[in-house]
Amino acid sequence: MAGPQHQAVYATDEYGRPFIIVREQQRKSRLNGTDAIKSHILAAKTVANILKTSLGPRGLDKILISADGDITVTNDGATILAEMEVEHQIAKLLVQLSKSQDDEIGDGTTGVVVLAGALLEQTEQLLDRGIHPIRIADGFERACHVAVEHLNKISDVIEFSVEHPENLLKTAMTSLGSKIVSKSHAKFAKLAVDAVLSVADLERKEVDFELIKVDGKMGGSM
Repeated sequence: MAGPQHQAVYATDEYGRPFIIVREQQRKSRLNGTDAIKSHILAAKTVANILKTSLGPRGLDKILISADGDITVTNDGATILAEMEVEHQIAKLLVQLSKSQDDEIGDGTTGVVVLAGALLEQTEQLLDRGIHPIRIADGFERACHVAVEHLNKISDVIEFSVEHPENLLKTAMTSLGSKIVSKSHAKFAKLAVDAVLSVADLERKEVDFELIKVDGKMGGSM
């Protein structure tokens, strides 16, 4: 029997089909206004804080266990978020953010989520000062343009070619420094650079990653 706190009423419609009315719905409340926005910010910050400790060369790996009992050990932001079962809609947006970063750039999946979380954290102070969310969003839009312009001013052109891939190797080694292959990352960096250069269109500065296949083989060593 249901207790007084969880009463349910059994009823039938005009055709005699049964249905149950749950009284608990009356006690549910909806958040609105600033409270709703703050709850969304909290959800995004929670996801960002989970990823924060896996950022950088001293970042900690996460152990993820699926419903089937499969174990994944990684510090890659996109992998962590893809393996996590995220229910909150705003948290799901951060999962999509890291996925689009992975698809577009292939690196920085943790950084982009942590940055989004940090920006949202700052918005709480602006909300408390009574600034409208639309004005805050417009401010971020303008700040983005300023940041991109500044980056264009201070950016350097890094020269490389098929004959001289040294700068590409340095870049690959930096990216692999915090990954699980870090013990032999010079070897993996060369492997990655050779694979990319063999399919890259250097004139258009484009790489079709569909042309690179990763094969898993049993046995052997790293």
